[in-house]
Amino acid sequence: MIERYTLPEMSALWTREAIFETWLTVELAVLQVQEEMGLVPAGVCADVRAKARFDIARIDEIEAEVRHDVIAFLTNVAESVGENSRFVHMGLTSSDLLDTALSLQIQSAGVLVQEKLTQVIDTVKQKALAHRDTVMVGRSHGIHGEPITFGLKLLNWLDELQRQQTRLTDALEENRVGQMSGAMGSYSNIDPAVEERVCALLNLKPARTSTQVISRDLHAQLFMALANLATSLEKFSVEIRGLQKTDILEVEEGFAKGQKGSSAMPHKRNPVSSENLTGLARLVRSYVTPALENAVLWHERDISHSSVERVMFPDVFILMHYMLNRFNGVMRDLVVHADNMRANMNRFGGIIFSQRVLLKLVDKGMSREDAYRLTQKNAHAAWNVAGGDFRANLLADPEVCEALSVAEIEACFDVADYLRNVPAIYERFGL
Repeated sequence: MIERYTLPEMSALWTREAIFETWLTVELAVLQVQEEMGLVPAGVCADVRAKARFDIARIDEIEAEVRHDVIAFLTNVAESVGENSRFVHMGLTSSDLLDTALSLQIQSAGVLVQEKLTQVIDTVKQKALAHRDTVMVGRSHGIHGEPITFGLKLLNWLDELQRQQTRLTDALEENRVGQMSGAMGSYSNIDPAVEERVCALLNLKPARTSTQVISRDLHAQLFMALANLATSLEKFSVEIRGLQKTDILEVEEGFAKGQKGSSAMPHKRNPVSSENLTGLARLVRSYVTPALENAVLWHERDISHSSVERVMFPDVFILMHYMLNRFNGVMRDLVVHADNMRANMNRFGGIIFSQRVLLKLVDKGMSREDAYRLTQKNAHAAWNVAGGDFRANLLADPEVCEALSVAEIEACFDVADYLRNVPAIYERFGL
């Protein structure tokens, strides 16, 4: 991933140095267990641990000849270890090392993503509390519907984020697996007990079965969880973008001192972070297809998945980490224009209170068809009309006034009555 969308703590997990360090960690764990089980002479693990080194330039030099990255790594390590290097990688196949090391990287990267997601959830929760009673209009089809609060909108986001956190947690746990099963996954040259003890040492679970590689459906599930989370961030970002339109202007991304919105138009204050998040979500989702395709390998294994995984794992975790960090900043600094929310809600004389008028007329004994016709007539007479006033139209309509008193008509425009159950919704969240 390019540096522009990369945070250093996540990037550090995917450097070649970090990858080889993880490989060495796995090899040393296997050696430690084998020594504890009496499969290699006492003292071998301590000797190898003390001497084992790798040099990336030297690994590249060896790989240019042998055309095999794991062999190049092991050869280079052997150069620093000496005689006891013959016990390193004993009974293993390359995928035992690669897949188990990848699982460790997934878990480390998952911790960083979960930390950012927890921050986002907390920020959205605090905003939802702060705006529980900030009245605005709800919209369906992009058209004014009925009154809601901005806090309710954010509570919906909170609910979705908490579900995404559960999905991601489950997917990461599914991927907390390692393997030490040897060629073809049949444990022909290694004891299954080694695998169990090595995985315990690395805080992984042994794969119940492996065909020389860990089944890639596990990875596919993880990528779908990450793509789902990215889609939620895009959904929220698109909503912010919509509400920041000049002719709506109910919320606005924070605008820093010295920030400029356009090279040509000095007045511009654009929702650039939300637009950025919308674009990056497309990129995260694009990795779902190769993740699914990687699950289809020839027989017990091939390496068609390998090249893809070298790219997609660092990219998707780096992107997801960056996106969560950026969205948290958007929410933290979000400017809420409560006055504009109320003004927009009351356009055309409170036309959004039409259902309450309809129901009041029905309650007075009018048929629903007649009540709908009468209410719609007065609403449409105000709709998109300069100075249009639904309430005034009702008060001037003899047919309406015959059924409803002035006080009853005015009561239909009481926004508090629409929001009387908002506290009950918050109680479901323990807020």
